[in-house]
Amino acid sequence: MSNQSASLEWRDELIPVSTRFDDPYFSLDNGLNETRHVFLAGNDLPERFAPGFHIAELGFGTGLNLLATWQAWEQSGQTTPLRFTSFEAFPMSADEMQRALQAFPELAPYAARLVKAWAEDPSLKTLEGLQAEVVIGDARSTLAQQAWQADAWFLDGFSPAKNPELWDAELMQAVGAHTARDGTAATYTAAGFVRRNLEEAGFDVTRVPGFGRKRHMTIARKTSA
Repeated sequence: MSNQSASLEWRDELIPVSTRFDDPYFSLDNGLNETRHVFLAGNDLPERFAPGFHIAELGFGTGLNLLATWQAWEQSGQTTPLRFTSFEAFPMSADEMQRALQAFPELAPYAARLVKAWAEDPSLKTLEGLQAEVVIGDARSTLAQQAWQADAWFLDGFSPAKNPELWDAELMQAVGAHTARDGTAATYTAAGFVRRNLEEAGFDVTRVPGFGRKRHMTIARKTSA
């Protein structure tokens, strides 16, 4: 595991908050509904699901996005494994993950499998039912080493105001380079510099209504080759 682990405190005994970035790991309103609104609907999922579909993510966190997507993938009738690649610089422990995911009882069967695999190997090599991989380390160096292009991106780093490194122009260029033509990206933030960085990385960027108290979020489609 990374030599830099997550540094957490707990809000209302339920919601993990990063003390490093002073930001919660998921929405204080309803984290699962936020994932479905921002990352699934924001990428036109599950409508676009097809065999071999590949989702990539910046910021694995609690694994909530993976679990919600896994559930949606199976409920949509797909029978082949979803490919899901995520990047995480500060992994939490399996015990912390298990505690955080207790907030989402409808995902409990998936969460149990994830936590067990995470405890064995945070790269998720032992997780059955998904072609999943978590790349531990700084995405600014590890993403450039990848040789694939994803069909959809979940951009879920901590707030750009508190974690600007995960939204900088160079990393968004790498996201663009690792996105298939007509591939998509979605994020909860509508920060101007994030939208500009995505545009410069070859995306057509749109601001749309956000989740809950967030007025706006961002969706993007890769328009260049």
